[in-house]
Amino acid sequence: MLSLRKSLPPFKPNSTVFPLQRWIHQNFSSATGSFQQISHDRDYKNNVVFHSCTDIGTAKQLHALLTVLGKAQNVVLFTQLVTLYATLGDLSLSRNTFEHIQRKNIFTWNSMVAAYVRCGRYREAMYCVSELLSNSGVRPDFYTFAPVLKACVSVVDGEKMHCWVLKMGFEHDVYVAASLIHLYSRFSAVDVAYKVFDDMPVRDVGSWNAMISGFLQNGKAARALGVLGRMKVEGVKMDTVTVASVLPVCAQVNDVVCGMLVHLYVIKHGLESDVFVCNALINLYSKFGRLQDAQRVFDGMKVRDVVSWNSIIAAYEQNDDPVTALSLFKGMQFVGMGPDLLTVVSLTSIFVQLSDRRIGRAVHGFIIRRGWLEEDVVTGNALVNMYAKLGLIDCARAVFEQLPIRDVISWNTLITGYAQNGLASEAIDAFKMMGECRTIIPNQGTWVSILPAYSHIGAFQQGMKIHGRLIKNCLYLDVFVATCLINMYGECGRLEDAMSLFYEIPRETSVPWNAIISSLGIHGHGEEALQLFKDMLTEGVKADHITFVSLLSACSHSGLVDEGQWCFNLMQKDCGVKPNLKHYGCMVDLFGRAGYLEKAYNLVNNMPVQADASIWGTLLAACRIHGNAELGTLALDRLLEVDSENVGYYVLLSNIYANVGKWEGAVKVRSLARDRGLRKTPGWSSVVVGSVVEVFYAGNQTHPQCAEIYKELRVLNVKMKTLGYVPDYSFVLQDVEEDEKEQILTSHSERLAIAFGLISTPPKSPIRIFKNLRVCGDCHNATKYISKITERDIIVRDSNRFHHFKDGCCSCGDYW
Repeated sequence: MLSLRKSLPPFKPNSTVFPLQRWIHQNFSSATGSFQQISHDRDYKNNVVFHSCTDIGTAKQLHALLTVLGKAQNVVLFTQLVTLYATLGDLSLSRNTFEHIQRKNIFTWNSMVAAYVRCGRYREAMYCVSELLSNSGVRPDFYTFAPVLKACVSVVDGEKMHCWVLKMGFEHDVYVAASLIHLYSRFSAVDVAYKVFDDMPVRDVGSWNAMISGFLQNGKAARALGVLGRMKVEGVKMDTVTVASVLPVCAQVNDVVCGMLVHLYVIKHGLESDVFVCNALINLYSKFGRLQDAQRVFDGMKVRDVVSWNSIIAAYEQNDDPVTALSLFKGMQFVGMGPDLLTVVSLTSIFVQLSDRRIGRAVHGFIIRRGWLEEDVVTGNALVNMYAKLGLIDCARAVFEQLPIRDVISWNTLITGYAQNGLASEAIDAFKMMGECRTIIPNQGTWVSILPAYSHIGAFQQGMKIHGRLIKNCLYLDVFVATCLINMYGECGRLEDAMSLFYEIPRETSVPWNAIISSLGIHGHGEEALQLFKDMLTEGVKADHITFVSLLSACSHSGLVDEGQWCFNLMQKDCGVKPNLKHYGCMVDLFGRAGYLEKAYNLVNNMPVQADASIWGTLLAACRIHGNAELGTLALDRLLEVDSENVGYYVLLSNIYANVGKWEGAVKVRSLARDRGLRKTPGWSSVVVGSVVEVFYAGNQTHPQCAEIYKELRVLNVKMKTLGYVPDYSFVLQDVEEDEKEQILTSHSERLAIAFGLISTPPKSPIRIFKNLRVCGDCHNATKYISKITERDIIVRDSNRFHHFKDGCCSCGDYW
């Protein structure tokens, strides 16, 4: 001992030495006694010697000192070294120390297994347990199985460990049983987990929490509440973990009353000071849109962590109040609380709602400076989503390309971004690229992203292939995926298929009802949509704001003015849905289409919310239908105040002037648009022949079968005129001679697409046309004649609705 003391360098108070070395110099006289004392203390963190080792170098010094002092075969001390090395991140030293312990006890084995689990080396942990059970001669205890069950990477591994638990007689230990419940819940075997729970002779509150959490993480909220009820019957009191687990269940089952009762329990039992409980309450109230309650909980918190700030910011952001959310973020910064990754995710959504591209780019810069783009894929996905929703799809793609790791959400976000920006072909290309990544498996979000893209271009066959894949994967009955399939069939003109699928899927929520009501509406079946809405109410499904947008739109397309007014009143009085701009837009469209322009204008002036471009644009479109140039001019003036960059509005007013022969007014409006650098969106129509989508623009002369197409149109023109067809030149918006006007009408994109369909498909087979703008009135009339001459069903989807032409009639009844 004296020789060791002489070999130590002299201690200098101002020199830089390891904490352990400083302790030894100051306390060497009692070192031996301390080691003797801690030989029986298994918690090294509570001992000053082990606690002083904050890095690998110091730990090695302690290891050397213990060896010199002759403690090399002290099982307790060297087992603590095994744990210490693992805690400091050096698993190889931990294992090496473990191997040199000759007489290992169960504490030693448990420490090594726990070390592997702590470092995420699950396979090595399982191998270590196998050594223990097979060759060690040491009997495991109940501490052995908790980390082992956490290390299981498959349910098969878990079942093997469960067998050992039964063999060793530990199945009734509450700690082991709770670990088994967590294991089976993790692998979605909640029924097995519940059997383990049910067989427990004694349960502590941790066991109840494990079972509630297990049901929650597997989407079985009702069963989680059932366990909670059983817990109350047996007189077990909820703790903070129970409360934090139960509150999300209340949100899942849409039961705000249950959540408020839990809140009362929290207050009664003095749990309101717990940060985790308060955070869960904020999230609960935000899910129900009760922002005042969420704010009261937040204001009452004595201690707030970053999760608290994230929760209240997300509450306002998710309930469409980005201004308050942003002010709370500034408050977070004011108190010195730094943002984390989840804060940034909320910020990206806030700036999307504010349409603030400049600050959105600033957030991107902040993320790059912190290095979070490389660190966390969630942040990268949020940036892709932000840029896509701001209309900066090229920036979204650039961020996507920079992501070091892309998960399925990354691909889904990019596909959705393309689809939302009207770039259906690019969305489909991205989906195909995703399919080439073998490590990426499409999920529910993938199908919800890609199906609208196929719907947009009318790619019905590709949509059906997706449906086939979903049937194989048993995902077609998922309410959100099935709703997208309903929309796809509806928007591709297959209303019967949409209806058939609707009656196959669960209909407990408004989501599928909204989809089928919308599909009926765009096909002109307003009365059927109304009847389905009444069936929805009869079945006890609560209508939401989307339901009434679909329903009012259906009434508008079918000219059901009285019925539409009934729905609008019912929405507010009986269903408690406050009308927003979309609802008012539908009502303006309803009155405007029916010719009640003054009524529509009065509604716009008396709305409790400020009219936006969509409202004035709807009124302007109604003025075009009924040729009211005076009101149309007034509507355009209002439009220019709120959206002066939309060329479609100039085109509408120009068309109004042209229809009534006021060519000077038409030229003036077009000149105004041209002076502002605006160009009209070119009209195009597509037709699906086999699996190929052919696209035609007005006056197209470049198609390989151009000569055959125009020949077919000339033949059809002659036949139509013999049946009474007279060209309507009011739809020619140029001041030219009549023979040129007829040529212009004949070369409209929808007519070219129809002619190509006629010469490219078998006789009497249906033709499906998709047009990006409204159908021309003269083309609408001509298509009725063509359907009669050719004995074809011609289905045309324009930017607003469907037209089913058959035997000289259209499903819209000429009300469109």
